[in-house]
Amino acid sequence: MTTTPAAADRVLVVDDEADILALVTYHLAKSGYRVSTAATGPEALRAARDEHPALIVLDLMLPGMSGFEVLEQLRADAATSGIAVLMLTARRDEPDRIRGLSIGADDYLTKPFSPQELVLRVGAILRRTAAGAAASPSDQLVVGPIRIDRGAHRVSIEGHDVELTPTEYKLLLTLAERRGRVQARAHLLETVWEAAPDIQTRTVDMHVQRLRAKLGPAGELIETVRGFGYRLRAAQPRSA
Repeated sequence: MTTTPAAADRVLVVDDEADILALVTYHLAKSGYRVSTAATGPEALRAARDEHPALIVLDLMLPGMSGFEVLEQLRADAATSGIAVLMLTARRDEPDRIRGLSIGADDYLTKPFSPQELVLRVGAILRRTAAGAAASPSDQLVVGPIRIDRGAHRVSIEGHDVELTPTEYKLLLTLAERRGRVQARAHLLETVWEAAPDIQTRTVDMHVQRLRAKLGPAGELIETVRGFGYRLRAAQPRSA
């Protein structure tokens, strides 16, 4: 079953290979998305700032400026840090996937890929982005110093906003809604990434690592339960 994207769902496709650019653009447009394109890193950064797309499909092997560098600059800029990113890579090596996820990619897809799978991955990421917007504006969830405003899709710690990617937000929200209970990695993949449980669980570990870093001392609330997964404690970490 497919769903029609919201009118505001603009996707920026970044790839220097014209045939792949045309293929991805065609299938996304056919599925109802508004699509813009870029062939280089600097073009992608300008388009991201000017158009603020809901999601960027980003090839890692770009001329001059790699996709990794583009992703780092996107995440470092407050104007673009919240844009979802789906990496495209011809490299199947785990270190490349880990690097992309650690920088802040929401998902990755290796070439050659199925255009239908790419469209499904884009839809899954954007549903995570929209999950908070559908809640009541007064729907506040507080765990220790962490406050999650599900209506505004915002996270703050002691009054200071924390910039999270859509996937990081959905991961934190899932752990917070089930605080005190261990969440298996495979279950988190199914819930947050909408992925089959045979997808590599390393994806979860990298996102938890980035989430802890962004939460600062409050990141200590996310406990690793060895051999199982993760749990968000309800109590505030004790001061040293």
